[in-house]
Amino acid sequence: MRITVVGDSLLDEDVLGRVRGLSPDAAVPVLETREQRSRPGGAGLVAALLQRDGHEVRLVTALSDDSGGARLRRYLDGVEIVAVPSGAPTPVKRRLRADGRTICRVDESCDPAPPPRAHAEALEAVGDADALLVADYGRGMTADPRLRASLERRAAEVPLVWDPHPRGADPVAAARLVTPNLTEAAAAAGTRPRPADAGEAARRLSRRYGCSGIVVTLGEHGALLLERGGDEQRLPAEPVPDADTCGAGDRFAATAAAVLAAGGDRREAVAGAIAAAGAFLAGGGVSSLSFSPTPVPVEPGADARRVAAAIRASGGTVVAAGGCFDLLHAGHVRTLEAARGLGDCLIVCLNSDASVRRLKGAQRPIIGERDRAELLRALACVDAVLVFDEDSPETVLESLRPDIWVKGGDYSAEKLPETRLLASWGGRTVTMPYHLGRSTTGMADALARVG
Repeated sequence: MRITVVGDSLLDEDVLGRVRGLSPDAAVPVLETREQRSRPGGAGLVAALLQRDGHEVRLVTALSDDSGGARLRRYLDGVEIVAVPSGAPTPVKRRLRADGRTICRVDESCDPAPPPRAHAEALEAVGDADALLVADYGRGMTADPRLRASLERRAAEVPLVWDPHPRGADPVAAARLVTPNLTEAAAAAGTRPRPADAGEAARRLSRRYGCSGIVVTLGEHGALLLERGGDEQRLPAEPVPDADTCGAGDRFAATAAAVLAAGGDRREAVAGAIAAAGAFLAGGGVSSLSFSPTPVPVEPGADARRVAAAIRASGGTVVAAGGCFDLLHAGHVRTLEAARGLGDCLIVCLNSDASVRRLKGAQRPIIGERDRAELLRALACVDAVLVFDEDSPETVLESLRPDIWVKGGDYSAEKLPETRLLASWGGRTVTMPYHLGRSTTGMADALARVG
């Protein structure tokens, strides 16, 4: 079945960790980062869900020629992308999560931009679809008159599901099912956001849009369906306690479109969508979805700067970590493995022998820089090693320009001079948990006693 998804795509990121107390300079929690996960968001997530369901999917969306746009392409392997040029950077929504809960969300590049305009290929993708799904995230895609006319024409022949947004354009009248949640429906209809008022909101929206079916999703209370000329139908849901609801609306709309495309009626589509969204939440929601980007080939032993350039050109995330790594131990390995999980490559910036002597004393390093570099390169999590001779890594970081700079938890990110440097090109510093009882100095002292 060929389903065309039309709408705004985003890049979603979850930064996972644990809270280790409040910051000394402000009453805010300090998140100790352990892992970062990225995935397509918005219309991109809808397309990915349908593709995983086994459908042939085309995604008509605005994409920027930036690293975020390149990353979205890599996460949407198997989806045919019909990209409309975008005049704005790729929007990024980053959730900071601790112990399974979101403590903050940071939105980047979400300022208004000139609305994208559909070209002939985008209109063709709409015109020969077996089913249509509009995932509007308020960035202007659905306001294009030519695209709206094409949607209206095709929706006279095949089912169109429209998932609206408060800042988006109204659905076209030919939509078979419009799927706002309770908050969105109340805001658009001017009613109170209460389940008891969902029917009134649906009636007002039905008159406003002129479409034949409105379903207001009510979370754990199920959904309210209103069909033209019919009575309200309330469909129940099985509550999922402590669920991360991110992506549930996308899962609902995707399933509803698939059921309608297979010949089901609106009630069957809504019932199937409720069940699919419940199973999605019970299974962990978006956190349960694994999105591995199409890998960028990295030649073993490649020059670190070439590795960084290749990853960056493909839209990937460059991670760097630094230190002396004299007497490599389990704490080092754990930190490096966690660092590699934050991006698409890991480059270790290694202090030279001369640098280590100036920092640690004449008796160090215990192992020379060539052997230390060889040991690090042997780790599966390390893509390249770059030896530097300065006492601080700022010069080598300036040449690499990584997206993320990783240090051990015995450092404070806000006090590191590298933090301000990374911020100058949009990067950030991340500290990893400190592993007690594992240190090079402790190992060196133990070896000295043995000797």
